[in-house]
Amino acid sequence: METNILERKMRRWPLYGGGLALLQAGLLAGCDRTAEPPAPPPAANLVAPVAATPAPQGPQRLILAFGDSLYAGYGLDRGQSLPDAVQARLRKDGINATIVNAGVSGDTSAAGRQRFAFALNNMTRKPDLILIGLGGNDVLRQISPDETRANMTAMMDEAKRRAIPVMLTGMMAPPNLGPDYTRAFNAIWPDLAKRYDAALYPFILDGVIGDGRLMQADRVHPSRTGVDRIAARVAPVVESALGRPR
Repeated sequence: METNILERKMRRWPLYGGGLALLQAGLLAGCDRTAEPPAPPPAANLVAPVAATPAPQGPQRLILAFGDSLYAGYGLDRGQSLPDAVQARLRKDGINATIVNAGVSGDTSAAGRQRFAFALNNMTRKPDLILIGLGGNDVLRQISPDETRANMTAMMDEAKRRAIPVMLTGMMAPPNLGPDYTRAFNAIWPDLAKRYDAALYPFILDGVIGDGRLMQADRVHPSRTGVDRIAARVAPVVESALGRPR
């Protein structure tokens, strides 16, 4: 199964062997936060339109990209984030997509849950799709999978209440956290995708993590080339999600 293939790849992920130690040493400060999620930031700082790229003709498809540093573009120049790259690919394929980037570096699922409704309320209109990419900071903190699942479920419930389809970009836990933690954590995203009929890209860093040519020096965040690799794989799933009948 695809999940098992991904799990084998994860064993080569440097984060698993050293990421938790790096966090303790403070080298992942760009990803980390205090234990208590802060109050939602001002709307102007929370929801930032992706850098402008030529838009094709046709109805606008508005997408909210809601996640952590992997969406925010940590360590990259403005206009080089994953939402930027996905938007560019969608437009190249003839889809008049506008992606609003609400990625916040350091967000756990709890912090995301706190600001989720706030982000949606500050959109210019109801989005056609929400991309949710959280969980990496939960792993770094070794937060209980039950807590992560509860937070993710709350966001899925809110999206369902508003009748907005969701696509999940999943995260996976390292094997060195133990089989019980790994099994419980990794099941969250496929379970939620099935329960809420959401599109799913199982592991956001698949094909990138562990390759120094595609990662930044911190070995946690993708480089611009790595982002392009992820976007090439994620964009077709986004296109499919946009076309799903509801």
